[in-house]
Amino acid sequence: MDYREFFSRFRYLSKEPGIGGRIKVFPEDFVVIEDPLPQIFEGRKHTIFLLKKRNWDTMSAVKEIAKRAGISYRDVGFAGTKDRHAVTYQYISVPAKAKEKVKTVRIRDVELRFVSYGRFIKLGHLTGNRFRIIVRGVGDDAFERTREIVRELKRKGGFPNYFGYQRFGEKRVTNHLIGKLLLQGDFEGAARLFLGAHEGGMEGDEARRHFWETGDVEKALEEFPNFLRYERTLLYRYKETGSWKRAFLSLPLPIMRIFIHAYQSYLFNLYISRRIERGIPLNEALVGDIVVQVKGGIPYRDRTYRVTETNRDFVNRKIQRGEAAVSGPLFGFAMRRAKGLPGRLEEEILEAEGISLEVFRKLPKPMAEPGGRRELLIRPLGLTYGHIPGTGMCFRFFLPKGVYATSVLREIMKDH
Repeated sequence: MDYREFFSRFRYLSKEPGIGGRIKVFPEDFVVIEDPLPQIFEGRKHTIFLLKKRNWDTMSAVKEIAKRAGISYRDVGFAGTKDRHAVTYQYISVPAKAKEKVKTVRIRDVELRFVSYGRFIKLGHLTGNRFRIIVRGVGDDAFERTREIVRELKRKGGFPNYFGYQRFGEKRVTNHLIGKLLLQGDFEGAARLFLGAHEGGMEGDEARRHFWETGDVEKALEEFPNFLRYERTLLYRYKETGSWKRAFLSLPLPIMRIFIHAYQSYLFNLYISRRIERGIPLNEALVGDIVVQVKGGIPYRDRTYRVTETNRDFVNRKIQRGEAAVSGPLFGFAMRRAKGLPGRLEEEILEAEGISLEVFRKLPKPMAEPGGRRELLIRPLGLTYGHIPGTGMCFRFFLPKGVYATSVLREIMKDH
């Protein structure tokens, strides 16, 4: 199953027909510019560089920079991962003593510019990202269709805040399935899927197919290409310990968390889709809903309050003014749960999946996931769009961190 088939299970919010087309035909069609937190420029222990990359994923670029500069990649800080098939600008930090070495690094399709001194940049040290995206292969009526879709979504409060396909895997849509197996304690099943799932057409797929059919670890170590480093780590560790659980725990923590977060994201997407399907509004709080605070278009997901009969009208006025947003569940052991109709929908999703919130606590300690809340709708700030003759449509907008531009475009294109 590719990501288009996977995403077809999630409902669109707008009824207007989409403009179709294609994104990321060329890396220059998808430009991302990070807006950092001002605090990263405080202090003198680290050096801040602006990293421009083309056709590189963030982690690979960081590791290559570190290798060329002779430092550990763990000493390179960054606020978030950016799309690979794109031109992206983001800030990275390196120890101040490595400044001159990093300035001399030369890598194809990677540019580094010294900005200032500051602090170590951690994941989340950004307010959001600015996007300039070109959609090619659209019809002559694309501008008018876009205007109608945007008008409709404005009436409905914004765009559905689905997690984008990047969370689940573009070619092998398996991350959420592996996450569910890990939650259920089926480390062998998770390993089989992580190592053996194959779609065809990707390097290493033949080796994956052999492992899927035989489960032969020795043969897999012979056949798996070196660039599948996490898969090879898993195989080597299993060979040493005879335990798939220990093998998974040998992977870097961010890699393990990818699978759990992907499953949380899948359930969140299901929740949005079910509300749309059943006509439960996304921009109007019901009794029992949990609402997140919004300031200047930025949601504060740690500031939540429950909707009651008493405060419902007050809360909905805040939602209409853009000062609050109805939230959905990022399931976890410490998540604030909704009540009433929204709460029953949350329960229904968990029951259908055969999952309880306690399983998120019972994971091996580094992977335990408390969960949280996330806004159901997003209003792209500064959204502008226009027709480029002979090319397609160009869109520009700003999104808070953790929000996917591909999900905004999905609602307009309706391509999957």
